[in-house]
Amino acid sequence: MTDIDLSEPADAHPPPPIPPVASPPPPGSVPAGSTVLSLVEAMAGRLQEAGVAFGHGTTNAHDEAAWLTLWKLGLPVDALDEVAASPVSAERARLVEAVIEERISTRQPAAYITREAWLQGVPFYVDERCIVPRSFIAELLGDPALGMQLDAWLGADTHHVLDLCTGNGSLAVLAAMAYPEVDVDAADISPDALDVARINVQRHGLGERIRLIASDGLTALPHRYDLILCNPPYVNAKSMATLPQEYRAEPEIALAGGADGMDFVRRLLKDAPNHLTPGGVLLLEIGNEREFFEAAFPRLEAVWMEVSAGADQVLLVTREALGR
Repeated sequence: MTDIDLSEPADAHPPPPIPPVASPPPPGSVPAGSTVLSLVEAMAGRLQEAGVAFGHGTTNAHDEAAWLTLWKLGLPVDALDEVAASPVSAERARLVEAVIEERISTRQPAAYITREAWLQGVPFYVDERCIVPRSFIAELLGDPALGMQLDAWLGADTHHVLDLCTGNGSLAVLAAMAYPEVDVDAADISPDALDVARINVQRHGLGERIRLIASDGLTALPHRYDLILCNPPYVNAKSMATLPQEYRAEPEIALAGGADGMDFVRRLLKDAPNHLTPGGVLLLEIGNEREFFEAAFPRLEAVWMEVSAGADQVLLVTREALGR
């Protein structure tokens, strides 16, 4: 087991520099007299016309344009209603336009441009070393109404939590926030991803409660856990071949799950009983792969969790069910 030393200075594993962006478009290319809202609407039209793909924090051109516009203007990204009528100078509008053109020309997810993503209202640093966090498991940790489904399986004896395939560490951080009495291990096969996770653990002051561990699946984890969270690579090969460019900008190792998307999941379900306490549970996200999951594990008794995307994205399975 390889622990990551959280006592190192914050810049021990500094993020890579933000790549240079294109020069601002020439004067006159942005309509004069713009307000924040009119600028957002104009930029949304450009994103829509360019056919960029969404799904890394937003689901449509308007929300993506609002995010990038407010970020570039130095305004809170959730404050569009409050600042909608505020005027924007031509010079600042051209800077926003340059960011939108960068988004279009590079097909990079917006979070890689802003170096920030949000889950359940909590900000996280992110860059190209890890996927953009977007797990629906976050809703079960941060939304009290939805979280009741998970809380029903936990109790006073829940002390040790594992976030497997932690990526940038966002689910580990949310778990530590949701359950102040637990200790969290956050594991990933990627040293680069763990460096990003380290930034977020320190950012939220959780270095004493979250331990970062380099591990290929569960192989380097000798402990037993009361709760294992896992958002694994689960995209099937056919879907991988047709992913939009924005998704191919992310590390393939965090997405590709083999022919049916279940390669990592098969290993996990086989090994998990030896890493769960007698009353322990595994919370697993499988995205749009429920059909492949049920074909691969037709006899497994799973409890499907309700999230904003429906009841076929995240499932819970007990140690007892895994051992049958």
